[in-house]
Amino acid sequence: MKKSLTYADAGVDIDKGNTLVKAIKKIAKQTPRSGVMGEIGGFGGLFSLNLTNIERPVLVSSTDGVGTKLKIAFMMDKHDTIGIDLVAMCINDIAVQGAKPLFFLDYISMGKLKIKTATDIIKGIGEGCKMAKCALIGGETAEMPGFYKQKEYDLAGFAVGIVDNNKIVDGSEIHVGHQVIGFASSGLHSNGYSLVRKICFDNLKLKIDSHVPELGKTIGEELLTPTIIYSETILHLIRDLPVRGLVHVTGGGIPENLIRIIPQTCQVVLIRNSWDTPPIFPFLQEAGNISESEMMRTFNNGIGMIAVVPQRAAQDMLERLSAMNEKAFVIGEIVERKTSDSGIKWV
Repeated sequence: MKKSLTYADAGVDIDKGNTLVKAIKKIAKQTPRSGVMGEIGGFGGLFSLNLTNIERPVLVSSTDGVGTKLKIAFMMDKHDTIGIDLVAMCINDIAVQGAKPLFFLDYISMGKLKIKTATDIIKGIGEGCKMAKCALIGGETAEMPGFYKQKEYDLAGFAVGIVDNNKIVDGSEIHVGHQVIGFASSGLHSNGYSLVRKICFDNLKLKIDSHVPELGKTIGEELLTPTIIYSETILHLIRDLPVRGLVHVTGGGIPENLIRIIPQTCQVVLIRNSWDTPPIFPFLQEAGNISESEMMRTFNNGIGMIAVVPQRAAQDMLERLSAMNEKAFVIGEIVERKTSDSGIKWV
């Protein structure tokens, strides 16, 4: 008689998936938040909205991935921080509109389910959710044999937050004379990694554990540094200060992200060398012979978040950020835009 085939024979192990769900439940319980209903394992995540003190509630959502930074995790076989990046890329995008994070979901897909790898990934996601004070309420783990290279996987994240309609931060109140304040990044965050890998591993022929004197650490340690989650910092600032615009500096760098919130009547004058640049950026620029304009449109160059505030509030914001252990700098100002001007000017 022919052998009776099972799903496991085709490469999908249902029992392993069930084992992972048990591990996920434990991690999710470490990200409690009022509003969560039920636990991991249902067909959908349930969340009850508390609309007390919110006159006109608006839900804000975002979805994103980590990009080719995943390749660094594969090379290092280290998977317990990449989940922080996943949460950061989604949460920071809703935080810049003044939204309070509510809940997060993830999607993990790999060729062959490895319980330890998947658990490490989700531990990172749980840690990111704790940083953002949001709940991990669900997700999906897909085993897709033959679809990915051995030991590789892909991630996607989904975040939902809430903001009162009259408190949405959208840049519409930005005026001439406002100051531009940059919050320090932890390094590359999660953008530009295709170029980074080309420079480091194709051109320089570095190994993932190569020590780089300019960085004071191995290239792998530098490249896997997690993205900063700014949501709690932002919520503290907008509660007390007149924040008129916020920008998450991701793909496109400072110029292409900042211009998205600037009114047509205004121009941003940015001051070169007005902030501390982490050593990874000059290292990459020299090693890749990259022009300044290409650096600025590819990487965050040391600024992960930007706030636009009236001049009277700038010093107060800097002091509050310092008290929250966030490095910040006045990096520019808003001026009147003439017909022939571009939206961004460097001085």
